[in-house]
Amino acid sequence: MVHCWNHGNITRSKAEELLSKTGKDGSFLVRASESIPRAYALCVLYRTCVYTYRILPNEEDKFTVQASEGVPVRFFTSLDQLIEFYKKENMGLVTHLQYPVPIEEEEAGDELEEETEFFLSPPELPPRNLPLSSGASEAKEVLPPDNSRVMEPSKLSLSETLLQRFQGMDTSGLPEEHLKAIQDYLSTQVSLDTDFVKTGANNLPHFKKLIMVLCKELYSEVTRTLPTLEALQRLFDQQLSPGIRSRPQACAEASPVNIMAKLGQLTSLLSSLEDKGKAFLGGGPESTHRRSLIPPVTFEVKSESLGIPQKMQLKVDVESGKLIIKKSKDGPEDKFYSHKKILQLIKSQKFHNKLVIVVETEKEKTLRKEYVFADSKKREGFCQLLQQMKNKHSEQPEPDMITIFIGTWNMGDAPPPKKITSWFLSKGQGKTRDDSADYIPHDIYVIGTQEDPLGEKEWLEILKHSLQEITDITFKMVAIHTLWNIRIVVLAKLEHENRISHICTNNVKTGIANTLGNKGAVGVSFMFNGTSLGFVNSHLTSGSEKKLRRNQNYMSILRFLALGDKKLSPFNITHRFTHLFWLGDLNYRLELPPSEAENIIQKIKQQQYPELLLHDQLLTERKEQKVFLHFEEEEITFAPTYRFERLTREKYAYTKQKATGMKYNLPSWCDRVLWKSYPLVHVVCQSYGCTSDIMTSDHSPVFATFEVGVTSQFVSKNGPGNVDSQGQIEFLNCYATLKTKSQTKFYLEFHSSCLESFVKSQEGENEEGTEGELVVKFADDLPKLTPIISDPEYLLDQHILISIKSSDSDESYGEGCIALRSEAIESLVPIYTALTHHGEMMGHFRGEIKLQTSQGKKRERLYDFVKIERDEASGQKSLKSLISHDPIKQWECSSRLTDLGKNMAEPSPMDEQLLAKPEMFENPLYGAVSVFPKPAPRKEQESPQTLRKDRLGCPDPGTPSPAVIFTKPPEGEGKLASRQTSAPLLPVPRMRSFTCSSSTEGRTTLSGEKTQGKPKPSTPSENPVPAKRPVKPVRSEMSQQGNPAQTSRPPLPAKSPAVLHLQHSKARDYRESSELPHHGKHWPEEGPTSRTSMQ
Repeated sequence: MVHCWNHGNITRSKAEELLSKTGKDGSFLVRASESIPRAYALCVLYRTCVYTYRILPNEEDKFTVQASEGVPVRFFTSLDQLIEFYKKENMGLVTHLQYPVPIEEEEAGDELEEETEFFLSPPELPPRNLPLSSGASEAKEVLPPDNSRVMEPSKLSLSETLLQRFQGMDTSGLPEEHLKAIQDYLSTQVSLDTDFVKTGANNLPHFKKLIMVLCKELYSEVTRTLPTLEALQRLFDQQLSPGIRSRPQACAEASPVNIMAKLGQLTSLLSSLEDKGKAFLGGGPESTHRRSLIPPVTFEVKSESLGIPQKMQLKVDVESGKLIIKKSKDGPEDKFYSHKKILQLIKSQKFHNKLVIVVETEKEKTLRKEYVFADSKKREGFCQLLQQMKNKHSEQPEPDMITIFIGTWNMGDAPPPKKITSWFLSKGQGKTRDDSADYIPHDIYVIGTQEDPLGEKEWLEILKHSLQEITDITFKMVAIHTLWNIRIVVLAKLEHENRISHICTNNVKTGIANTLGNKGAVGVSFMFNGTSLGFVNSHLTSGSEKKLRRNQNYMSILRFLALGDKKLSPFNITHRFTHLFWLGDLNYRLELPPSEAENIIQKIKQQQYPELLLHDQLLTERKEQKVFLHFEEEEITFAPTYRFERLTREKYAYTKQKATGMKYNLPSWCDRVLWKSYPLVHVVCQSYGCTSDIMTSDHSPVFATFEVGVTSQFVSKNGPGNVDSQGQIEFLNCYATLKTKSQTKFYLEFHSSCLESFVKSQEGENEEGTEGELVVKFADDLPKLTPIISDPEYLLDQHILISIKSSDSDESYGEGCIALRSEAIESLVPIYTALTHHGEMMGHFRGEIKLQTSQGKKRERLYDFVKIERDEASGQKSLKSLISHDPIKQWECSSRLTDLGKNMAEPSPMDEQLLAKPEMFENPLYGAVSVFPKPAPRKEQESPQTLRKDRLGCPDPGTPSPAVIFTKPPEGEGKLASRQTSAPLLPVPRMRSFTCSSSTEGRTTLSGEKTQGKPKPSTPSENPVPAKRPVKPVRSEMSQQGNPAQTSRPPLPAKSPAVLHLQHSKARDYRESSELPHHGKHWPEEGPTSRTSMQ
């Protein structure tokens, strides 16, 4: 019998909320402990504070309440007995137990009816093709399960059984030395390996030695043959194929890992060698640029010469590593630059089709060449090809950056069509890739499916065949995991095989009563060199009215999906990975009445997506910080992906006749991809959309592609086991603000891969905060952290995870992440992180950090190759489009990091006014875009308050990174004053990429105040905000108005006639048929617009 006071797995914050609602001293409940398995927590309310007592089981499964030293311990045979005992007065608790808090009834409603439409039992698995050996195993397969026969082999020892099997096999063709080695292993060493397994070891040392002996000659022969085959392939390639580079032949032992790697290379070479020879002999050297090799791509651009624009041709030859410049398509080469001479690509933020290429001339001087592409999509394709060229010819042994494809598709229990390659090429509607990027294969493909009717092997073959069709590359399966009809598959290039490790899979059921797997999630995690990656594919509860149930599904998955490093037990999956991607049929619908169905379809036809997205349940729940806290999602510029009539994408089937009446499924964006990354890491969403030609299901497949920064496995120069004494991480003046009513002391735990083990601090001092919050101050007594490696190239890529825990129960009250990427070495840098726990906002952590590294220089990464030039003139002019294209970005930035006591879920009246009429904007990868202003990339989105004040500047290498800066209030002003400003004190949100143009003159914090570094003076008259809405000035602006002594901003450099012509002339529209006929070609200066284009 489960008593009403036993709440099971509810969170600590939920327990506090339930107790606070009662308001009676002596109210109590019991929940599961979050820190110790099989333990419980007794929560008691007394004088508006919640006291938590840990209930521990002993070896005999008797319970005791953990007590201070010297207090006699009492044991109870059951929780009932324990609760009855402490209902008596003066038994050692802060007050005796009086009022049990009952369990809240879940919003189950008619869930059973909804769920029974689908599988109520796991789908049947296909029969396994188990290999049959001789003797006893064959008898087991044929004979009925007779106990005497089954038990007979167990009378022999394992060694004897295996020897008998081996002797019964035909071994006439085996070498004599191999026979002897196997018999020696079975006679003496197999029992030793058995003991290793029983003690929890992950390997079989003696079996590994046996494999090395058997494969010694094979390994040496493969090692001798590979260089010859590689030379033959280079002969036909004229350039190394992807993943096969010249390398010195180092002597290595014939371990199973090395043998597999060599055989993999051999297989890859043999499978492609003949095809390459045929291609070369059939069409000459030029025909080798096919499929897996990226062919030369030519872009038509405009360039300015002596003030006169003229057409030019830019030819990118990835394989030879050259950028060729020609005056005409068929004309001779004018100039060419090798990959080493191309130093930087700088995208204009104001003109989305303009690009500056910085090259090195013969005299070791740099030259800036400015080009205007046909549209922003072409510019993006050009940048991707040049990045691929730099990566292909890089002298670095390990990559700095990889690209990841993520796809999600609810297959609707129907097999897929014969051709699904458009999905993997990111073709269809929304933000799509340019055709010039079709030949660039992604490094990792992650495919999530729901209601998948196929077996794992069949689906895997379809995926591999489709990828090989478009890339001519054989991909290796990293992991596959299935829960009923929910499946996730991860495939990677063969060259990354040795870079991927620590693979982990898991699932969580969230079906009826959380016991059925028709709804739930599957996940995969692994390390890519030094970067941790996590992927979650979920299928949440269906039904428009089941929004709260979907939220509960999300929280359950967040808490119980066991992926990643087990040492990070205080942290859930949102903090365990450098990059976490969440995909699937999340089933969030449009919150509109059924009578609006036809109106919704009309708006879809007119591509008025922002107006519909105002009613999207997922965006609304994220705004109110109920789900996907601090996750990001790329702008949605494609039609709703559910619910179509099958075999067409022209009609939505939004009604369904059921026994209980008509059921409505309004068109909705059910299928989504979101992500959450550590602060100050490189991640860029390059595409986000859905296909238009895959129609077997009532859902359309969704794709998203990402450019992701990764780190290499850094090797210490001091050797293993030696701690580098030169490095030190010091936290100063730190304090945490917590939303809790618990009466306990707190301490900090610091976790990081750059530390030998986690570090625990002393207890902090509690102070009463505002609006019921608790402030825990740690002053200067926090421990100094010593990293295992102090080289800045390693250390500045690391992160510190922080958990604030209760001294009484060791339960975490909030977790956060601090990036060490600070250019201000050996000086104090302000830090900030939000504290979350189980997906809920718990408070804030603030302070300062001082980082000490060894001598060294951080090298430039591949993703630094492409930067964004921030045009000052465009900052204010494009203000309206910057703040209106994605409502959730405003909600995240303005509520994610608000000041003390700020109600995070409540948008300001100004925000509501802005959200009332969002605008569509032209996306750099979506359709064809003219030269008008565009919003900043995702990581550069600011809160609405900030955008109305001033555009953010850009950090240069000599200043602290904005993502860790927290602006302090002026001296003498208290917390109350700071809360009364129009914009609370906020840390600057992290950029999409931490790099940006070095031409920035200064930086401005979110509250408008200046940060450390070069000053950027300005006057109120400069760059006026062209907004119609009244804007309340903040203190920083008023202080600037009252300071006439401030110097004026230095004049901007004169612009070329070509640039002025672009600014003042009517922009050319390159979109052809994608343009909507009822829209003009000018981007309006003011007012909302709904122009968009469909790919």
